Amino acid sequence: MKSTIVIYGSSTGTCQAIAEKIASKLGTKAIDVSNATSDDLSAYENLIVGTSTWGAGELQDDWYDKIDLLKDSAGGKTVAVFGCGDSESYGDTFCSAMRALYDAAKAGGASTIGEVSVDGYTFDDSEAVVDGKFIGLPLDDINESDKTEARIDSWTAQLTPAL
Repeated sequence: MKSTIVIYGSSTGTCQAIAEKIASKLGTKAIDVSNATSDDLSAYENLIVGTSTWGAGELQDDWYDKIDLLKDSAGGKTVAVFGCGDSESYGDTFCSAMRALYDAAKAGGASTIGEVSVDGYTFDDSEAVVDGKFIGLPLDDINESDKTEARIDSWTAQLTPAL
């Protein structure tokens, strides 16, 4: 596996805990985006980026100051996206914030990996669905915590050959 880092934005700790699980399974480290620098992103060939979704599909606050950092550092890298959301209370914007990270990575010239089927998810709409698949790993640790571990295991197994 090439050098890989997990970068997350978390307000309540849920996205942080998930980022740390993903990092552990991939044998790498996770850092809070609020502490990330261009040197951090430049030092790695693969970026796994994650955010929680707020309100009407908004990014986690710390990402607003760092989204350009992701875009500016994405060129030539492989990027996978994960997100946390609430499919019951916010089913119409479930994990939509993932789309902003995905779009920034693509605009910066990254290759993206890690699409996930919508099968098995209950939600009404999401900006993170493109061509019938999620652009990354959506997790609802509020209403479907019993599925989180298996979804992470499946996704990291899917990512590993490309990393």
